[in-house]
Amino acid sequence: MQAFSSKEISAVRAEFPALQIPNQCIFLDNAGGSQVLKRVADRIHDYLLSSSVQLGATYATSTTASARVTEARQAIAELINAADDREVVMGGSTTGLMFQLIQAILPNVHAGDEIILTNTDHEANIGAWKRLQQAGAVIKIWQVNPETLQLDLSDLEKLLNANTKWLAMTYASNVLGTINPIAEVARRVHAVGGCVCVDAVAYAPHRLVDVQASGADVLVFSFYKVFGPHYAVLWGRFELLRSLANLNHFFIAEDNLPYKLQPGNVNFELSYGCQGIADYLVAIGEQFGGSGKRRQLMQYAFDKFEAHENYLAQRLLDFLNSKSSVRVIGMRQVHEGDASRVPTISFIVENTPSETIVKHIDQFSIGIRFGDFYARHLIEALDLEKHGGVVRVSIAHYNTVEEIDLLISHLNTILPSA
Repeated sequence: MQAFSSKEISAVRAEFPALQIPNQCIFLDNAGGSQVLKRVADRIHDYLLSSSVQLGATYATSTTASARVTEARQAIAELINAADDREVVMGGSTTGLMFQLIQAILPNVHAGDEIILTNTDHEANIGAWKRLQQAGAVIKIWQVNPETLQLDLSDLEKLLNANTKWLAMTYASNVLGTINPIAEVARRVHAVGGCVCVDAVAYAPHRLVDVQASGADVLVFSFYKVFGPHYAVLWGRFELLRSLANLNHFFIAEDNLPYKLQPGNVNFELSYGCQGIADYLVAIGEQFGGSGKRRQLMQYAFDKFEAHENYLAQRLLDFLNSKSSVRVIGMRQVHEGDASRVPTISFIVENTPSETIVKHIDQFSIGIRFGDFYARHLIEALDLEKHGGVVRVSIAHYNTVEEIDLLISHLNTILPSA
């Protein structure tokens, strides 16, 4: 674990206009939404003011606009390591894309088909799947171990059988922060003939997504958590997506991917803006000393982000662990054995409502948050409603050591010293 040098953190923060505003809030609610890159905003601005026309026509501006949207899709395919850019489906949000996916899956669901969900997920990857019960699907829940706060693979084995059609789970919990062993889960689900849908919303800001290495069949996340606009992407294996029902107009061909799964088409300017995320990662990779092709530079950038974030997260965790009145909800270290976590850190304080902690911090212009973060089933399973949910501090790579230390100093004034 090594924090950025002063030169590196300056280079990173210079890419985010919101971080240049004098007396700006300290952003430590990044799991709720990250700050936006200037590269992204510039692309959106440029598209709207120079190429905002309908796609598909033969005149010059339309062909330019069409090329821009296609190039953006190709850039996102590169970002996530999709084998084919036609596997990239974009839409307004992870929740919205999940409901579209379910509508496309619905005609192929039969009575007795089994779907495994976890009680650690954001509701976006739970509620949509439960709607398949109307077609006779049977929902099973993979329960978190309340002692270890892990999803035990031995418990998964008890749920799997020949009727398992889908398993839906999070790559990293937006409350616990734990990174789940997706590739191993996928191997076990595939062994019984099932498919795996992964919510990578809490993972994608902290690790470079590789859909092929993940073993998943579908993976979804939101760009507004990854330094972009309020937009999202759903990736799926080509043959799987081709087998799904058409959600678009009746005359759209069944094999017209991704268009058949994008009713009303994509948002042109936001798609084009998202290309700026990939460009940023490549530029930072080069600037920080990386080499190789674009994805190698992206990986180099994320490796640097991870080391910096781990340093900040461990600094905060060490402080929280030193307080006997505080219970960290999740791993108490950034690494525990083979397990790792992202820097989304949740905790509760004995005899103190979570809201009280957050409102105390509010007065210092530091943005943190409390609640269930739409992981309602997890909060209920851990009996945390009585605290008003958890206090959550979610760190991004553009946060500084000084910001974490300032938060710690203000937490220290309200947390019992014993």
